[in-house]
Amino acid sequence: MRGYALHPVLARGASYLGSGRVRGTLLDLGSYPGLVEGKGLVSGEVYRIATPELLPAVDRKEGYNFERRRRKVALADGDTAWAWAYHYRGARERARVITDGDYRRARPPRGQALGRGADPLAREG
Repeated sequence: MRGYALHPVLARGASYLGSGRVRGTLLDLGSYPGLVEGKGLVSGEVYRIATPELLPAVDRKEGYNFERRRRKVALADGDTAWAWAYHYRGARERARVITDGDYRRARPPRGQALGRGADPLAREG
C-alpha cells in the first residue's frame, strides 16, 4: 500500500487503480497485516501490473508466510475484478483481529513505511 514498505516494489512496475475490498479477516501482526479466511471485508489497494517480473519480486518481498491467490475484488466504483491478494499462513498466536478490515486506519503510515501493507491486490492487465 502507498506509504508502506512494499510500495516501492510495486511502483517499479504497477500503477494504482483505486481501493478494493475482499472477503476475509485482517490480522494485525505487529509491523504488518495478514489477510486470512473469514466472513468480514478487508480493504486494500488495487494495482495494474505492467511487467511480468513484478509478481515474483513481490512474492520474494512478502516472504514464505504469504501466499499469492486470485480473488474477486469489489472495486470502489461498484465493479468487480479478479486480482492477486496475499494470504497469511504463518503463526497467529500474537495476532489481533482488525475488526473493520482497514489496516491504514488501524496503523497509519508515519514518514517512512512501517511494514507490509495488506496488499497488493494486483489486477492483471
